[in-house]
Amino acid sequence: MKVIICGAGQVGYGIAERLSQEDNDVSVIDTSASLVNAITETLDVRGYVGHGAHPDILAKAGAEQADMIIAVTLYDEVNIVACEVAQALFSVPTKIARIRAQSYLAPEYSDLFSRQNMSIDVTISPEIEVGKMVLRRISFPGATDIVRFAEDTIAMLAIECMEDCPVLNTPLQQLSQLFPDLMATVVGIYRNGRLAVSRSADQLEAGDLAYVICQRDHVRRTLGLFGHEEQEARRIIIAGGGNIGHYVARTIEQLQPRTRLKIIETDRERAAAISEQLRNAVVLHGSALDQNILQQADVQDADLFVSLTNSDQINILGAVMAKSLGCKSNLVLINSSSLNKVTQSLGIDAQINPRAVTISRVLQHVRKGRIRSVYAVQQGSAEVIEAEALETSPLVGKPFRELDLPDGIRIGAIYRGGTVIRPSGDTKIKAHDRVVLFSTAAAVKNVEQMFRVSIQYF
Repeated sequence: MKVIICGAGQVGYGIAERLSQEDNDVSVIDTSASLVNAITETLDVRGYVGHGAHPDILAKAGAEQADMIIAVTLYDEVNIVACEVAQALFSVPTKIARIRAQSYLAPEYSDLFSRQNMSIDVTISPEIEVGKMVLRRISFPGATDIVRFAEDTIAMLAIECMEDCPVLNTPLQQLSQLFPDLMATVVGIYRNGRLAVSRSADQLEAGDLAYVICQRDHVRRTLGLFGHEEQEARRIIIAGGGNIGHYVARTIEQLQPRTRLKIIETDRERAAAISEQLRNAVVLHGSALDQNILQQADVQDADLFVSLTNSDQINILGAVMAKSLGCKSNLVLINSSSLNKVTQSLGIDAQINPRAVTISRVLQHVRKGRIRSVYAVQQGSAEVIEAEALETSPLVGKPFRELDLPDGIRIGAIYRGGTVIRPSGDTKIKAHDRVVLFSTAAAVKNVEQMFRVSIQYF
């Protein structure tokens, strides 16, 4: 696949890195020569210095042969125009635009990006996607990661197995026998730096990170089974009142009005603006690294400190300070993948990588076959995929025990007509079922083949 990416910042770099690893033909456009040089020196991509919405630059990048354009510059208007030009002059089949301004995304303007109005197939708002992830992590503090699939009826949980985890040293096949009505399946295990698809005879060990696919209504029970009974935070401090912080605060006010919420924002004008837009939250002007500000926010009584500024260093140090002053736990936004491995030793309880969230949204449209949703885990080592089974799929009609699934794939749940089914040996997949599965990166091509339309069907 030939892909053009407009924007070589953190988001564009992350997308280019992943797509180039999968042997796609990737070209990157940016007005910054230093960013273009950096991305071409480290990745197997072509770089072009120029304006991503200008026809001559798009032509140089090969827009006439492109299968997809992904416009993720910092400017919404540039992203919109780049997609319009790509359609009008080069008929690029798939056009994805990053949209940051919340006014574009307001519900009353939902028709703005419909196909009859604009030549944009998919809009991505990294801030909102990350905000939703933060809210899910706040709602289920026992999970280190949580994503929803199949009309929000199925969830994927990443659960850390502590020393006192009740299901340690138990073959996974016994868990389904011990808890026959629990709609949950362990599909992957991350252990000692390696991620592998789980097998029925595997046993969990202390320190493992278990990836579990379960019915959404069984999330809390599943967490409890793994020994995680953490209570939802009721006193929350948010560092950073930008788009993500404001979205999280506004949603908490709407859905959890009893939560006591305080926000720390360094920019005075921004602090004043969000204080007028929020009903009950207390907004403090100052730095999250200022001990006096943290004490004014009553950090010693807080259940959770959420760092959502644009600086990884401020996010990490602010969270460490908050915990040292008495805050029970913290959740940190970290852009740099190089900092991910050091955070736990610093006392960071949980972290979110916005790049991973955005890349997952893009992969959904890169994958071939009837792929409805994709979420990448462990920096792309594996993916959780929701796909629709067609009549011609080799999965349809056979009992699970007779399916010869390729290595690196484990099916976690089936969604059929509003009902979630946990697969067993007798389960048969029917046409149009939605299958939620766990796949290693090496096996993704096999997943695409299983859910593609066979030429023999026609």
